[in-house]
Amino acid sequence: MILRASVFLFALAAHTLAGPAVAPSKVTRPEAMTTAEAYRTFKWAPTAANVLHGRDAARIRVDTPDAGYQPAERFAGWWVPGLLNTGMPYKWGGFDTPETFLAGLAEGKAAGDVCTPEKRRLLDAAASAHAVGIDCSGFVSRCWNLPRAYSTRTLTNLCDPVADFKELQPGDILNAPNSHVFLFKQWSAPDRSRMLVYTTGTPPIWAVQIGPLRTKQMAPLGYTAWRYRGMR
Repeated sequence: MILRASVFLFALAAHTLAGPAVAPSKVTRPEAMTTAEAYRTFKWAPTAANVLHGRDAARIRVDTPDAGYQPAERFAGWWVPGLLNTGMPYKWGGFDTPETFLAGLAEGKAAGDVCTPEKRRLLDAAASAHAVGIDCSGFVSRCWNLPRAYSTRTLTNLCDPVADFKELQPGDILNAPNSHVFLFKQWSAPDRSRMLVYTTGTPPIWAVQIGPLRTKQMAPLGYTAWRYRGMR
């Protein structure tokens, strides 16, 4: 409990120092969930031209999460060229809509780009303009109908803190700055000890998906809960 309180107070202090920001969009909770589900169930058919494991035209390293991507140190890729795949793939720095994603595929752009320690070090400089997809904060930005992509370092500037994880509602987030963000979907246990969240860039696949979390695990992992000010 002390650790959880400390994490929350640290996040709240940082939020206060940054100052409140006016919400740049309005969205309802059902609208946010509809957008999230559209990304999770998105159907797309790539070709071999959308596979890249190497440097793009700007010399940025890109690794698409296709089935041929089988690294020893991270979880493997999943999508298969020539087949109908489900779920928009993860792309570091990605902020695509389904429409811009499909347009990018048609142009021969890489379908996704996995997160690596080097990309975390370089931040925006490691985002490829020659790949399409969505990352965790870009996904939340789309679900909140934001006009541009926000990062895990800046999303909370648009939010009010939720003091108790058990007060989370659909469309709220669990955020760890410069690490990851989850979009809350619903509780999966009557005592609110377990939840379901939308996530991208986490096991088992590099794609938008729904996964389970245990409430008590989140604060020790550095997560705090937030509610978008533009949520109606």
